[in-house]
Amino acid sequence: MPAPELRPATAADLDTVLAFWQLAAEDAHRPADSAAALSALVARDPEALILAVDAATGELVGTVVAGWDGWRCHLYRLAVHPGRRRAGIGRLLVDAAEARFRALGGTRADAMVLDENDLAHRTWRAGGYAPQAEWSRWVKPL
Repeated sequence: MPAPELRPATAADLDTVLAFWQLAAEDAHRPADSAAALSALVARDPEALILAVDAATGELVGTVVAGWDGWRCHLYRLAVHPGRRRAGIGRLLVDAAEARFRALGGTRADAMVLDENDLAHRTWRAGGYAPQAEWSRWVKPL
């Protein structure tokens, strides 16, 4: 199967992305994503939401948010279609995110990964990421 095309999301993709995340992303213990939030992301940083699209069918098969705040690099919402996993799509998306970070001057990336998502833990470790037990993350709903 040929590698998917990687491209930034546009406003026209946002409903498709939200539906895709319902199918392919881990959503336990987190607030629901919204069209308004995605729209704000794409408006603020049009290159941040990277999509993997099947070149033959146009089907969305993967996503990653490669957030850059001018100081730190953050990876969110790495998701691959369940029927397309273990085909290297996640690696392609992370490689594209890391290339973006390097081009912006980033020197270290962190990934937001749920504690109970064992499949994701194996994936991130295989890519050279390690959990950072010394860092606690505190969260407050707004």
